[in-house]
Amino acid sequence: MDGSLIRELRLTHGWSQGRLAAKLCEVSQHATVTREDVSRWERGKRTPGPFWLKHLATVLEVPLTALENDPVKRRTFLTDVAALAIAPVAASDIIEHGFAAALTKRPSLDHWHAKLVKYGSDYMSLGATEIQRRLAGDLVVLQQQLDLPGIWEVAAKLMTLYGKTFPGADGSKAVNWYLMAAQAADRSDDDMARVWVRGRAAIALGYEGASLSVAESFANQALAIAEKPSLGRLNALVGKAHVSAIRGDAMAARSLLEEAHRVFDIAGSEEQESDYAVPLWRMNVFISLLAARLGDERTALHAQEVAAKNLPSTLPRFATYLEMHRGLMMARAGDRAGGVAYARAALDQLPPEKHSLTLRMLMAEVQQG
Repeated sequence: MDGSLIRELRLTHGWSQGRLAAKLCEVSQHATVTREDVSRWERGKRTPGPFWLKHLATVLEVPLTALENDPVKRRTFLTDVAALAIAPVAASDIIEHGFAAALTKRPSLDHWHAKLVKYGSDYMSLGATEIQRRLAGDLVVLQQQLDLPGIWEVAAKLMTLYGKTFPGADGSKAVNWYLMAAQAADRSDDDMARVWVRGRAAIALGYEGASLSVAESFANQALAIAEKPSLGRLNALVGKAHVSAIRGDAMAARSLLEEAHRVFDIAGSEEQESDYAVPLWRMNVFISLLAARLGDERTALHAQEVAAKNLPSTLPRFATYLEMHRGLMMARAGDRAGGVAYARAALDQLPPEKHSLTLRMLMAEVQQG
């Protein structure tokens, strides 16, 4: 397992090694873990067994598999991709596609950059299942070219997008792909790519309300890598704001949002329809949900109005998000039945093939009230 991940997650909680040891003893009801044990785990001198891994996952609010997985194994694209919820026939096609590509001329770096742009656009309107299958095939081919300069940036961004095709609540897939994407970005030696990948993971998990400690860890890493205003930094700030809102820290959430507004004014996108962009309408979709979670109806309604006014008509899924945010506001205001009915009606109006995993998680949040 990766001891540095334990350290990062511990620090997101603001805990010392001794405090983490005490938490583990409390949760497990076994007073046998010490600060020295935690130190050894973090330095890779010793590996916690299955019993303590389970309680580490609970205390640190992280999927168990994210702690169990060997970071070296995360780099074995071919076996991982073929195993991740892909039917046997589809896996066979993907592997055949990979070998066929290996036997022919390698695609150029320009080819992969064009793919990146295409996927960024397609993700905004296509369903997760179609994107996932296409990406799996391309990742198998891309794996064969990781010796080329510049390819790690492309790989990191495509891997991040691939992680987005799994719900954040299913941490065995989404979180592990984000962790692997961050490692790939580090190989690129491009700080902006490193910030973007971590920021995108932070907003993905924060927006979904999943694996909050991991979301905050990614956000903190992104913010520490570079202070330059960028879309990655913007995503990290908004992702961290959502984490704060869900945890009930309204003051921190609003402070982070104010800083995000300043970054957006400098680095906001002109591009309207790409997962690699944050134009005005998308920024306000983020704000809409954040304000709904904070119970700030005035801010939420204003954000929804701005987003709806600027949202391209070709992206109906995001219009559905805005309607479901209204349902969440109703539920949080005490009308759970009405909020659920409102959100369900909005979701039912969107064709099933346009549904995203995030929409389903949002529906679950409305139902919880």
